[in-house]
Amino acid sequence: MGEQADRGVNRELRARFDDVYGQYQQLRSGLDTLQTRLAALRVTRRSADGQVTATVGAQGQVIEVELTPAVYRDRDVAALSRKVTETIRAAASAAADATRDLVAESMPAGSGSMDFLKTGDYAALLGRADAALGKGEGAA
Repeated sequence: MGEQADRGVNRELRARFDDVYGQYQQLRSGLDTLQTRLAALRVTRRSADGQVTATVGAQGQVIEVELTPAVYRDRDVAALSRKVTETIRAAASAAADATRDLVAESMPAGSGSMDFLKTGDYAALLGRADAALGKGEGAA
């Protein structure tokens, strides 16, 4: 009877492993696609007066800043500097939103990835692993 119980447990463990491995393969495939999409992501924002245009990548890195000739009419360097900075910040904020949207499409719910992208808190990324290890320690 003990041998039959062991076989049943082994079948259950194998089925669980197959399920988890299938989820991993799906996630891994999705991560390859996500990486490609993030590398191609470009977000552009224009200042309210249209004089400054900023393009940034997925991580908010500045790719390009364009100024129209109209910026030379107003000789207020401090105002232009603020305008450039604000336009880049707006583009970076929009890029962060777009990045979160792309990650949300690729990550399983509750993975902690979204919380990490919002807060930058690494504990959010490791929360599920910590919980699983904590349960494992309690059971030992």
